[in-house]
Amino acid sequence: MIDFRRPITGATRVAAVIGDPVRHSRSPAIHNAGFAFLDLDWRYVALPVPSGRGADAVAAMRLLDLGGLSVTMPHKAAVAGAVDRLTPAAAALGVCNCVYRDGEHLVGDNTDGDGFVRSLQATPGWSPVDAVVAVVGAGGAARSIVEALGRAGAARIVVLNRTEPAAVDAARLAPQAVVGTADDIGRADIVVNTTSVGMAGGPAPDASPVDPERLRDGQRVADIVYSPAQTPLLAAAAERGLPVMGGLPMLVHQAVAQFEHWTGVPAPLDVMLAAASG
Repeated sequence: MIDFRRPITGATRVAAVIGDPVRHSRSPAIHNAGFAFLDLDWRYVALPVPSGRGADAVAAMRLLDLGGLSVTMPHKAAVAGAVDRLTPAAAALGVCNCVYRDGEHLVGDNTDGDGFVRSLQATPGWSPVDAVVAVVGAGGAARSIVEALGRAGAARIVVLNRTEPAAVDAARLAPQAVVGTADDIGRADIVVNTTSVGMAGGPAPDASPVDPERLRDGQRVADIVYSPAQTPLLAAAAERGLPVMGGLPMLVHQAVAQFEHWTGVPAPLDVMLAAASG
């Protein structure tokens, strides 16, 4: 049982997620569960920040001595331009989803791609090393995943997108990445959807971004959408007997990386996963 009754004091550190909108975020539940389990004098809140005010939020972090920031849409690029320096991943992507302190400096990182890679590494049989990975989509999440898979040792990364220029841009983020076609789905060891297709409340909640007929035996199928837990793509893959992974592990693993940036201590992964699931 986690005791959430630790009193807030003048020494309590505050971290926050900023976005527009942001009140729906699961991040407060995830991080506060971790803080409480480790009995850390930290609290995490959601702060709505209007579009165009991301740099102001970074200035507020300095002024208010906030312990850390999580950054969601539409502020990732603006925040990247307002911090003192960027990690190599954030610099390559031009966006960040996390700000942490290094002495007097504010550092911007992007933990999305590493969160996905960590979720693969934590699951037996899902290692990206020497794997052929088909990445469906070429938006911000896809870009971070391509970049992280490149560093993680994937043998080949194939980017599939409706518009070729965006796919070309994403493929530039890893030396082993190329632009592919739907025919490449069947050649991949791991297929990952990074689009909003299949997301509850999205434009196509009942659709799959991949024709299930293109899937083959021996593949593993991931979807970074975490609501619903089983998207139409994952349901179709599971029906064929393929191992599947929803978006919740990536969500938590990227939060774990942020937690450790801020606190300097190992995050309680299982506790944070349980909080996200609840």
